[in-house]
Amino acid sequence: MATNRTFTMLKPDAVEKNYIGPILEKITAAGFKIIAMKMTRLTEAGAKQFYEIHKDRPFYNDLVKFMTRGPIVAAILEKENAVADFRVLIGATNPNDAAEGTIRKLYAESVSFNAIHGSDSDENAAIESAFHFSGREIFSN
Repeated sequence: MATNRTFTMLKPDAVEKNYIGPILEKITAAGFKIIAMKMTRLTEAGAKQFYEIHKDRPFYNDLVKFMTRGPIVAAILEKENAVADFRVLIGATNPNDAAEGTIRKLYAESVSFNAIHGSDSDENAAIESAFHFSGREIFSN
């Protein structure tokens, strides 16, 4: 059974509302193993770099401002089919469109304040994980 990894980030809105525990509980209950995790705060430069793919989009500056307004919780998760399974667990970007029981349906406020980030591909999971964690911070069997 092959395992792979994905990256997630609990956004400032979820941290501010004390949703860290309930969200982590849903993640682990869904069979994900947390192999790296930390609470940190993105700098403006860091947020701009992390979301560089969106730099030409009209929401980019608001996104950077939102992501730097408070702490985030970054984590690397391990599970078979990690990226796809995690995308299902977090639900649609718009919580109004998210399936019942998904993290965004339960904890997100809007498209802009959607509580959690999840990598959309294995390649991006590796890039995003490396952005937030050094090798010595990752603990896997």
